[in-house]
Amino acid sequence: MRDKFEEKLSGGDLRSIGKVDLIVNEIQSQSDFDKLFSCLGTEDRLIVMRAADAIEKITVKHADFLCSHKEEILEFCKCADNIEFKWHLALLLSRLPLTESECAGVLEILSSWLRDPKESKIVRVNSMQALYELFRKGSMAEQKLESILSEVEKENVPSLLARIRRIRSK
Repeated sequence: MRDKFEEKLSGGDLRSIGKVDLIVNEIQSQSDFDKLFSCLGTEDRLIVMRAADAIEKITVKHADFLCSHKEEILEFCKCADNIEFKWHLALLLSRLPLTESECAGVLEILSSWLRDPKESKIVRVNSMQALYELFRKGSMAEQKLESILSEVEKENVPSLLARIRRIRSK
């Protein structure tokens, strides 16, 4: 029998969020979150995308729920090939409590996703936002962030330029 979360996350297509907002409201504890997180291991792309969306929304206020899943998230980044999953992974990375060496690896992942013109624009924008969040936490030097932004700015991609302007205005 399918897990209750998998059941709620299934159905429809990749263009809809299904019952994600309902699930977000259901998560009240670490145990609930852990059950939802286990949906990321399914082979169903739609369930993974929606679970990642819910997890990303929940961790805006409850980043601590991610702590026990840090290793899994870092592993997912090495093998994630679905762009919808990467959209959310990029933002989740900036919410993890990272050691210095883990942070260096995360900065490398996010920078490579951002600099890759073949990567989806949403993955690139979210990677840029995550790099900015890491900079705000003191995990990245301002000159390094500015160097990356200047490099990406040369591509003249409207969505990336808009996010660069937003970041620089802060």
